[in-house]
Amino acid sequence: MPFNSKHSHIGLGPPAPSRRQFTLGLLGMLAAPLALADGPLRIKLGTLLPKGSAYHRALQDMGEVFRNAQGAGSAFTIYTDGSQGSEADVVRRMRVGQLNAALMSVIGLSEIDAAVNSLQKMPMVFRSWEEIDFVGQTLRPAIERRFRDKGFVVALWAEAGWVRFFCKQSAVRPEDLKPRRMFAWAGDNEQVELMKGLGFRPVVLETADIIPGLQTGLIDTVAVTPMWALATQLDRLAPHMIDVKWAPIVGALVFTLPAWEAMTPAARSAVQQSAHQAVPELRAYQTRADAEAITVMEQRGLKVQRLGAAEMQAWEALAQSAYPLIRGRMVPEDGFDATLRLVAQFRRESQR
Repeated sequence: MPFNSKHSHIGLGPPAPSRRQFTLGLLGMLAAPLALADGPLRIKLGTLLPKGSAYHRALQDMGEVFRNAQGAGSAFTIYTDGSQGSEADVVRRMRVGQLNAALMSVIGLSEIDAAVNSLQKMPMVFRSWEEIDFVGQTLRPAIERRFRDKGFVVALWAEAGWVRFFCKQSAVRPEDLKPRRMFAWAGDNEQVELMKGLGFRPVVLETADIIPGLQTGLIDTVAVTPMWALATQLDRLAPHMIDVKWAPIVGALVFTLPAWEAMTPAARSAVQQSAHQAVPELRAYQTRADAEAITVMEQRGLKVQRLGAAEMQAWEALAQSAYPLIRGRMVPEDGFDATLRLVAQFRRESQR
């Protein structure tokens, strides 16, 4: 995703839009399948993830198998580094036919349906990817059905690490951060209100403004994954990291339903097979990526605040105090309750 969390980016530049691509609302949705049927199928995919990352390479592999299966003249163009705007912008572009697919986090996916928020927007509920998998096995099929009803097809679920807090000055407890100016992602108004409700001072910016914001003092604290912090050298501006897994970054590759249905059966099968093969590869990469990123950043001066029992309890208490602000607002009540129940079930079964 960062796949809350989104990325600093070297833009590739957006595609030149045609008059038809600017068609809005329902007309845009109706025009999309007609445009795809005019000639060879050309998929345009947007993501905030950096060019050259493991996720980008997986998408490139998928594009190659798609082009081979779809046939002559087909194309699979990937716009990385947030060049298509925020994740909310990417969803809007898909709805009007300017983009046909996206690899994005729950931040963007929730623009399609809020049911997906149960996989990410519940701070400190999850302790491991195994817990997320266990919950996802139950919740994802229903989420995918809701997405399809709204015109989107999920081809791949993936993760992009655990969010930690990177700060200009040393901090350990939640109270240390409340006077700070904390980056908040533009377009995620619910998250902004949650931060305010917890006593923080959010500063709303686009992802590309994180580094300039740190440089100018507009912000002094950012919640991102270590992998992204390393890639953007954010640690040189915010050299203190609180080692608490605040939330996972969960994401998915989605196609618009018109684009998916415009593919030949062979191309759909090839994309599905490529996605299936990418899942364990991305998981193996992600398992080591954050730890390796922290090690590298420590070698060049990052100061990691590893928490004792008292500090960890303070963070857990903060997370639990957020639940009334999340349940029924950011996360639908049934999804919130199911997530807590399934996590508890996983832990019970793991202890047997």
